[in-house]
Amino acid sequence: MAEWLAVITITIFAVISPGPDFAMVSRNSLSLSRRAGILTAFGIGAGVLVHVSYTLLGIGVLIRETPALFDILKLVGAAYLVWLGAKMLFSRKAEGPIAGNETALSDLGALRIGFLTNALNPKTTIFIVSLFMQVVNGDTPLTTRIAYGLFISLSHVVWFSAVSLFFGAPPIQQRIFGLRHWIDRIFGVFLVGFGIALAVTDLAA
Repeated sequence: MAEWLAVITITIFAVISPGPDFAMVSRNSLSLSRRAGILTAFGIGAGVLVHVSYTLLGIGVLIRETPALFDILKLVGAAYLVWLGAKMLFSRKAEGPIAGNETALSDLGALRIGFLTNALNPKTTIFIVSLFMQVVNGDTPLTTRIAYGLFISLSHVVWFSAVSLFFGAPPIQQRIFGLRHWIDRIFGVFLVGFGIALAVTDLAA
């Protein structure tokens, strides 16, 4: 029970901390639609499962303890965030009603963005590998470890779906109608900043 409480507590604090996942869900909910935000949240949850899977297989430790491999993952993730941010920075002012802008990103596109934003984030690698190495006992059954992983993924989906429900609410959508292109640019700056910080920070230290 103590192990479960530790996993739950650490996961909650990690999930609600600001980062690229929060930026993407907030942006898609504000600029596009509540549906796009929720699908992005599910994509993030799927990305978490990738980290959990290779951690359970022992590959996570290999990634973390191999500087060259970890640096490649870090730079790929940083480049993806900078690319996403740059696209938002050069976004054009949308014309027409908000509903007409929902088709700007398909359901699959929203899932893909959420998935890649999380799956390519080495900070999530550090979080999950460290959690399983330092909190979870070595003799914890595999089924329990899998349950931890599913809980971590579900926590991401629930939290970011709640974020999407808030930012995608019709009253908020109507208020920001004429500011969507500026919202894109603001979140674009955030993502470029996240990407640059990720590239220059020694996460494995």
